[in-house]
Amino acid sequence: MPELPEVNTVMKGFRKTALHLSIRNVIVHDDKILRNATATEFYDKLIGRSFVDTYRRGKYFFALLDDSAAVLFHLGMTGDLVYYFNGEDRPKYERFNLHFEGGLMLGYDDLRKFSKILLLDDYREFLEDIKLGPDALQISFGAFSKAFSATTRNVKSILMDQHLMAGIGNLYADEICFQARIHPASIGKALSTTDLHKLHQATLNILKEACRRDAYYKVYPEDWFWKWRDDKIKILDGKGNIGKMKIGGRTTYYVEDYQKLIT
Repeated sequence: MPELPEVNTVMKGFRKTALHLSIRNVIVHDDKILRNATATEFYDKLIGRSFVDTYRRGKYFFALLDDSAAVLFHLGMTGDLVYYFNGEDRPKYERFNLHFEGGLMLGYDDLRKFSKILLLDDYREFLEDIKLGPDALQISFGAFSKAFSATTRNVKSILMDQHLMAGIGNLYADEICFQARIHPASIGKALSTTDLHKLHQATLNILKEACRRDAYYKVYPEDWFWKWRDDKIKILDGKGNIGKMKIGGRTTYYVEDYQKLIT
């Protein structure tokens, strides 16, 4: 599942490639990917327009049109944007494509079709309606610490609650807990101010670094837990045994004794 850094990378590519180009044609192969519009409505809204800006909060990426409307790209599990000039390079699972001036084509590729593509008159109103929390890459310490106060929920579930902070999924939540040395099953209200500062700083540092490296996992730092979380590896650099458990229905990795369980 794409998380904040992956979506940010897709948005960066869109900004570099597709802004300020007139849309000359819109072809929808599978209108089931369009959650609130028919293929005809999608065509009518986009034809002749151009994208002038982008906005992202958490895993939600909005492409803003020159008439103040927007297209939401929520990538689901397998959604991606593919740019090409030659029809032979069309992605295998393309659901729609946009033809820009100059011959550039943008294909929306999605094998499993869990994406949400929406036409929006006001993306800010949409964000209010779904009650999406502040972006996890920019969340203040005040908003962050408030999410943990007076709750018996575990740390990992809080980190992944998109209404509290937007953008963190399973993999980055484990990485944040590891680097903060806090067990993911720790209880939110039991964390001290020092614990919260560590967790907040780890969140910002990890997401910032992942975005800087364009969410390309192979070049992530070698000391990240990400590189070692395979349960076949029993010892992590002398820090302890790698444990594995279910938290909120999600497979969770941690290092026994190294990460403090706070209850």
